[in-house]
Amino acid sequence: MPKEIKSEMDGRGLRVAVVVARFNEVITRSLLTGAVETLTRSGVHDQDISVAWVPGSFELPVVAKTLAQTGQYDAVICLGAVIRGETSHYDMVAGQASRGIGAVGQETGVPTIFGVLTTENMDQAINRAGGKAGNMGSHAALAAIETARLVQAIKTG
Repeated sequence: MPKEIKSEMDGRGLRVAVVVARFNEVITRSLLTGAVETLTRSGVHDQDISVAWVPGSFELPVVAKTLAQTGQYDAVICLGAVIRGETSHYDMVAGQASRGIGAVGQETGVPTIFGVLTTENMDQAINRAGGKAGNMGSHAALAAIETARLVQAIKTG
C-alpha cells in the first residue's frame, strides 16, 4: 500500500496573507468577507491574517510574491473579479493574473491560491461571491489551509 500524505483542515497557527483587487470591489469585498470568515472559523487568529488591497487583478501577482518572499506567511490568497466586457481587456487581465499567481507559488514554494473570479457578467460574479454558487473567497481560504498543511506535512516527513 502506498504512503498517503494527508493534511489537516485546521488553521490554528497558520499565518495567511490575502491580496484583494479593489476593481469590482462590490464583488471582491464579499470574497474577502467569505475568506476571512472561513479562515477564522477554521482556527486562524485575526492577528495572523494580513490583507493587502491592490488596484486590480493584474497587480495581484507582484504583491502576492512580495508577501510570499517575506517568509512570514504559510499561504497567500489572491482575490479578484474579472468580468468580461466588450473589449479584449478581459482576456489579457485574466490570463496575466492566472499565470502570475501560479508562478508565485512555484517560485516561492508558498501556497498561492487563485481566488479570482472570471465571469461573463456581473450576475455570475454575484452568484460566486456569496450568491447561489456559494462564496469562492471561502473556497480559496479552505484551499489555502489544506495546501499549507500539506506542504508542512511533506516538509516534516
